[in-house]
Amino acid sequence: MSYVTGCVLPVEAERRARFVDQARKAAPLIREFGASCVVDALGDDVPKGKITDFYRSVAARDGEILGFGWIEWPDSAARDAGESRMMADPRMDVSDMAFDARRMIHGGFEMVVDEGPAGPFGYVDGFVLAVPSENREGFIAHCLAAAPLFLRHGATRHVECWGVDVPAGQVTDFQRAVAAEPGETVCFSWIEWPDKAARDAGQKAVFAEMDTAMADNPMPFDGRRMIYGGFDVVSREA
Repeated sequence: MSYVTGCVLPVEAERRARFVDQARKAAPLIREFGASCVVDALGDDVPKGKITDFYRSVAARDGEILGFGWIEWPDSAARDAGESRMMADPRMDVSDMAFDARRMIHGGFEMVVDEGPAGPFGYVDGFVLAVPSENREGFIAHCLAAAPLFLRHGATRHVECWGVDVPAGQVTDFQRAVAAEPGETVCFSWIEWPDKAARDAGQKAVFAEMDTAMADNPMPFDGRRMIYGGFDVVSREA
């Protein structure tokens, strides 16, 4: 089963160019270590929430923007081997990073839904949510039923990932990001679009159709605690 390392991080806005440069230099190395795809994106349309949101997930400060990204691996064994090589390779320079790594949240996820033709993309909608662990199959079924709605309106890929190795952090973590309760699993998801214009038009069409199309497919999780936003892709290596 494909495995995903997902992360959210606070990036200093004035060091945006450095973040992009670092991401583009690191991605080919991570591919060399066994990853099948490496993506980094920066916040463009990220709303504030009443209960949870991406800003609070990483305790974002004034002058910081949000980073959302992931690494796809063939399986968990490839992830383990790749991360070991990554940590030992002197080319992976982590000094003078353009973000505060102490507030970065990260975790390991199994890819349970991967729908769409895929291909090049320039924009993503990112999501993090908490699902009752006993609702795993219902969550997968819900997402498989929802994916065609987005694909019909211009999305090229719809991915849902189930948390399997999501560590607690000292400052921030995925559990706190979505106010996860006992017995809930954190999920990491994204929808790929060709560009922002396609996303804006597609999202408008999806919202107009949502009530009817999803009437018989209620969310098997608390949508009030889901965090979401739109991100510009700044680095992609596949």
